[in-house]
Amino acid sequence: MDWLEALQHLRTAGRPGVLATVSEVRGHAPREAGAKMVVGADATWGSIGGGNLEATVVDRARDMMARGITAPENCEFALNEHASTEHGRQCCGGKVRVLLEPFLSLPTVAIFGVGHVGYELGRILSRIPMTLYLVDSREEQLAPARLADVTSGVADVRSVHTPVPDSFLGDLPAGAHVFIMSHDHAEDFLLCHAALRRPDLASVGLIGSRAKWIRFRQKLAAEGFSEPEMDRIQCPIGLPEVQGKAPAVIAVSAAAGLLHHIAQRVPFSA
Repeated sequence: MDWLEALQHLRTAGRPGVLATVSEVRGHAPREAGAKMVVGADATWGSIGGGNLEATVVDRARDMMARGITAPENCEFALNEHASTEHGRQCCGGKVRVLLEPFLSLPTVAIFGVGHVGYELGRILSRIPMTLYLVDSREEQLAPARLADVTSGVADVRSVHTPVPDSFLGDLPAGAHVFIMSHDHAEDFLLCHAALRRPDLASVGLIGSRAKWIRFRQKLAAEGFSEPEMDRIQCPIGLPEVQGKAPAVIAVSAAAGLLHHIAQRVPFSA
């Protein structure tokens, strides 16, 4: 695949990447200005000239991804026998500048239960670039006409009708954020159980009161989950300083809490 297809591939898979572009060439170089390469965590697509130049750019790009760097960087490389190299010498004789543009993975968010609050939360989050799953065991909740205002945003919205939402939760990509807000407490409990079996989730929020969460914790503890494991679920959801029980208010609070934690790149605290 070419560099543009590679970027789309990484975005669809929810994985980060760096686009490396030869921005300037002085003298002789293996590739012309405008040559591009995409660097992923474990693969590359395209080429900017091979040798030490390319290997050094790959190293730098993967370091940027590992450290969560979002700002583009310009790097200059001398291609002569006197240049300090780590991956072998290139003696073309010129100089090359390479622009590194990070494309961090878009967040993946799954809303289990598209009732009053789930709908409002989906509508808000759909205005933000992300992969957004709307999951419900009730097919009518996912009717295209009902979700028209949600699917009109910039997010990649994916409706999932399934009679076993907890099974679908097990298939979410690592690092996904999960909101549990179905119409049925029994379904919510099964989703919590499934979420705790996924230590690679970035965050898990459960709608409901503290009394509901106390009952759930007792049942989850009886199922063998430890206190630190259960602490991974936040209930009630949202920011505690935002008061109100209207669906839109709860959704705004939950969305604000999610965006804060995405920006901090840390999981929810309980």
